[in-house]
Amino acid sequence: MQKTLLMDKYHICSKEIKKVDIEYTTTDQFIEYFLNKINEDKIAKFIGIFDHYEHTQSLENGTIADSIKDAKNIVFCFGQQIPNPLILSVRPRSIAVVENEDSFTISFMEAPLAPMTQKMQNWVEELV
Repeated sequence: MQKTLLMDKYHICSKEIKKVDIEYTTTDQFIEYFLNKINEDKIAKFIGIFDHYEHTQSLENGTIADSIKDAKNIVFCFGQQIPNPLILSVRPRSIAVVENEDSFTISFMEAPLAPMTQKMQNWVEELV
């Protein structure tokens, strides 16, 4: 799992998986995998799936890198407490699945609580 600081402010965890190294062949298969992980979790609550590729493609000025073939987010929440009004600004969570020409990129922003970030990292690491 690679950790990066995107745009000098977003702490992102990501993993690139070569297509030859995994049995999954579509973003939907990855989304289904994460949906099962969310549904099995005692805390997580599934919210929805956002087809980012389709949305961006539908925009008059939407642009997508040539190497990207599909892009979806699975949206869910780990929120167990609302200790203050501002905590909701860092929820819910999202895991992005992007199909590239010869690989898939899985990424997510770090959660406010380290155990939740670790849980998402584990889900991604269990893929390979």
